[in-house]
Amino acid sequence: MKSKLVCFLLVFLFAYPTISTAQKKETPEETITNNKIDSLLKRAVVAIANLKYDEAIIVLNRSRELAEHIDHKKRIALTTGTLSKLYFQLKDYNNSQIETTKAITTQINSNSPELLAQSYLTQVKLDLLKEQPQNAFKHIELGLSSLSNLQRPDLKAELFFLKGDILKNKGNNSEAITVYNQAINEATIDNNNLIKAQIQANKAISLSIENRLEESESTIQKVEAFIKDNKHPSIENTILLAKSNIAQSQKKYKEANDYLVKYYKFKNTTGNNHSLIVTQKNNSLEKVTTSLNNDIKREIDTASSSQIIKFAIFLTASLLIILLLLVLSLYKNNKARAKANELLQAKNVELIVARDNAEKASNVKAQFLSTITHELRTPMYAVTGLTHLLLSENPTEEQKKHLDSLKFSGEYLLSLINNILDLNKLEANKVEVEQTEFNIKKRIDDVLVALDKSAKDKGNKLNLEFDQEIPLHLIGDPLMISQILINLIGNAIKFTRDGKVVIRVQKISQGDDDILLHFEIEDNGEGISKKKQKTIFQSFTQGSVAINRKFGGTGLGLSIVKNLLDLLNSKISLESILGKGTTFKFDVRYKLLPKDINENNVENPIQKINYDALKSKHILVVEDNKINQMITRKILEKNNITCDTANNGEIAIEKIRIEKFDLILMDIHMPGISGMEATKLIREFNTDIAILALTAVTIEENLDEFYQVGFNDVIPKPYKVEEFFQKIYSGLKNTGIIE
Repeated sequence: MKSKLVCFLLVFLFAYPTISTAQKKETPEETITNNKIDSLLKRAVVAIANLKYDEAIIVLNRSRELAEHIDHKKRIALTTGTLSKLYFQLKDYNNSQIETTKAITTQINSNSPELLAQSYLTQVKLDLLKEQPQNAFKHIELGLSSLSNLQRPDLKAELFFLKGDILKNKGNNSEAITVYNQAINEATIDNNNLIKAQIQANKAISLSIENRLEESESTIQKVEAFIKDNKHPSIENTILLAKSNIAQSQKKYKEANDYLVKYYKFKNTTGNNHSLIVTQKNNSLEKVTTSLNNDIKREIDTASSSQIIKFAIFLTASLLIILLLLVLSLYKNNKARAKANELLQAKNVELIVARDNAEKASNVKAQFLSTITHELRTPMYAVTGLTHLLLSENPTEEQKKHLDSLKFSGEYLLSLINNILDLNKLEANKVEVEQTEFNIKKRIDDVLVALDKSAKDKGNKLNLEFDQEIPLHLIGDPLMISQILINLIGNAIKFTRDGKVVIRVQKISQGDDDILLHFEIEDNGEGISKKKQKTIFQSFTQGSVAINRKFGGTGLGLSIVKNLLDLLNSKISLESILGKGTTFKFDVRYKLLPKDINENNVENPIQKINYDALKSKHILVVEDNKINQMITRKILEKNNITCDTANNGEIAIEKIRIEKFDLILMDIHMPGISGMEATKLIREFNTDIAILALTAVTIEENLDEFYQVGFNDVIPKPYKVEEFFQKIYSGLKNTGIIE
């Protein structure tokens, strides 16, 4: 098979010159006639350029007669197509239709795709003038098909434009927008800003009808920028319709009507739905002559260079034969390579499936954690709230002992829930680093105070070694450093008994704008084996099963620390010896306060609560859970605050309409109208009252949504009572209810 193919190619290579020269040659008479035709076509170009259209028609008809005499199909196709376009521009639509029909037939037979596409474009315009959109659509597709292998963006732009108009007029605006985009791309390639502006104006109408108002307004701005220095009435009028639609969608009915009146006033003077045809009818015929001139020149140049093309074809064929011989020699190697590629592709498919499965598993895990922790928070609110109420009602010593145990268990469970949520958010990249002023020394002291009881229960001492050269006030994320230290110090306390935990903070370097701090948390507790040190920062990992049983915990703390330090562009390291203790180390860079700000003048933003000012204030509690409703009410009444309750959003709205409240505590998840929807409706008739979201949802990543619907602040459940009253106090103060 291989040898036969080679023989065939070699025979073709040597026979090609004979085949090409054996083609029909021109007779002397045909050569003279062709020269006459070319001369007449050039005269036609001059006549059109000088606006002598009657003379141009006579010359073109004479050219066609000569071409028909020698059966020169290319010249017949050129002259007939030129006559059809010229008649159309002179508004002689009957003769234009006759010549267009002839041109299409001739150009199909003579294999003249560019001329054929132009004739189809003329036919489309004739169809639209006769209000035959179906025929126009068919001829558009035929025109585009004839241009599939040609670089004629000018013709493609017009055909796509008219196609988009037809779809728009039929109400298929979404599809019309896609087609208009194709037309805009072609007009951009052709550098034709006028037709591009026409297309964009019509696209703006379809966008406005599809209610894509921002895109429509943006498109209108582009068009207006183009027509700012030039008068283009049809384009300006098209924009009026788009603006009317936009104003209508925005409920600006008077403005919409004004635009519509202006639009129809212009439309009635033109009487045509297709802006491209209207614009071209109003353009001067001098511009049309340029297009016709180019077509005639292009066809003459093509004919004069046909011999060169034949020679180029011969050379191309020769090169192809040589390349085929090379391909055959490499066939065996390529076949082996293809087999290897198939194996590689199969492995890639397996890897892609494995990756997709892993991503699905990760998403399922994240969704599960989010759902289960939310469900746990709701009963936890009841546990912590009831414990607080019972402790405030003078229990006996034995009862207080049990209640303290219950409080500790509730706080431990809440800490576990928060750790799971923190890890879930960190792994989903939903945590952002804040840049705010804070007191680094006070932050560390607050952490030590919070952990002091746990340390004493284990017989441990907490020692802080703080470098006095460190400025107290820095700029960074105070919550992150608190979380990191709570986890690391808490971990050290857990694994140390009757020992000590040392916290060291040292300055490494300081520039004009920032400072680099070094942190160490050292204990003399259990220690970590070399093997476990490699996995200790992974989620749900502890030193061993025995350690887990002895000390408890989930193994989430160090994973959270590692993720937080990654966000701060820092790394954590550890040194540990079994039975002697562990030291964790990390560095954090913070920004310094501007030099013109005195650290001593920085005020603490936390407001002190004046509980006397809260007395007799009237609060509405909107909560569907009866237990949570009762707990919230009891906590408020313990501080002499009067309150009313609503079991759902509908009842809350009606109560707020007829009764005066100082503040609203709004649950988010309720049957019927949710807390978000209820707040949005309340804000329609009352914009002053403070509304606080009281919710078990973790809302750090959704704060903007809460504030957008009208909430003043958010209280996540379960909460500490001090934080609960701090939020209420701030809400009442910010709305002027208390001073």
